[in-house]
Amino acid sequence: MRADRRANNSRGNIPDAHIANPKDFCAGIDVGGTKISSALFTKTGGILGKTKVPIARSGGEQAADQVAETIASLGKTAARVGGRMLAVGISIPGIVYSASGKVWAPNIPGWDRFPLRDWLERCGQKGGHVPEVRVPMILESDRSAYVTGEAWQGAAAGAADAVFLAVGSGIGAGILAGGRVIHGHEDIAGAVGWFGLNPEFKPVYAEMGCFEAEASGNSVGRKARELLSSGRSSVMIELAKGRIEDVTAETVAEAARMKDPLALQVVDDVVHYLAMGIANIVSILNPEVIVLGGGLFQASDIFPDLVRRDFRKWAQPLAARDVRIELSALGEDAGLYGCGKLAWDSMA
Repeated sequence: MRADRRANNSRGNIPDAHIANPKDFCAGIDVGGTKISSALFTKTGGILGKTKVPIARSGGEQAADQVAETIASLGKTAARVGGRMLAVGISIPGIVYSASGKVWAPNIPGWDRFPLRDWLERCGQKGGHVPEVRVPMILESDRSAYVTGEAWQGAAAGAADAVFLAVGSGIGAGILAGGRVIHGHEDIAGAVGWFGLNPEFKPVYAEMGCFEAEASGNSVGRKARELLSSGRSSVMIELAKGRIEDVTAETVAEAARMKDPLALQVVDDVVHYLAMGIANIVSILNPEVIVLGGGLFQASDIFPDLVRRDFRKWAQPLAARDVRIELSALGEDAGLYGCGKLAWDSMA
């Protein structure tokens, strides 16, 4: 991890000799579009004081104040057990611009190049949320936090070359190569939802990218609704209580388990694109492991096995031979663990 790019060390690192203290902690704060999760971590991955609260719907400065409050609260939690909080890692559901500390999070109102690092350095003084102890802060994208967490305590534990493929409402990838998180020139590396996988360009690709438009969780539901709206029959209509507009990826998965032909058609189409996208990742990066996470792969009895079966026909054979395709072991906590690890790495 490039701590020089991500860590704000203006407050000074704590000497390495003190890190061995069993009551020293680093904190993780995983900011999502709807919630803020947080916890303290020991250097070996032990967890303390895990919490989750809804994020302010108004976003902007109010959401930033919540993050500042969370930092202060974590410091107090560490102090209550006779310990210290040495650093805090913070993940953002979007892009962290490392040079400026600004963030872009499309699901948080007002966070379009919002100066989060500067705001937190001021400790939200407008709201009086000043932590008693100031610590280095490491800001990172959520997808990079995911792969870091899984490589620390999850399905990619110990791997130096790993990818976390998050397939939910969108599609993104966290990339670990040679033990380092890959950010790219403008901190946008991992935007694999924009993979071009279909030579027939569709207007929706301009909005979200081909891969995302064809294989994200939202797209699974959209594809099913389009087919149903054309008059096709399916048990999905019954499952959605007659409301085609309520058909989602979960509806499709449930119907596929019932061997519904239309649901199976949607699944086959989505798996086709998932297999191609994963094959491209394998061929480009030659990872040891790809961890599958996000809402779509909660249907663990449907999508993962089909993807494992099909990706090899598209991928570079030698790279495909040894790569492991694993489900996330940490689930929704992958980003939280990743933040804790990023904070510890900044102390090295």
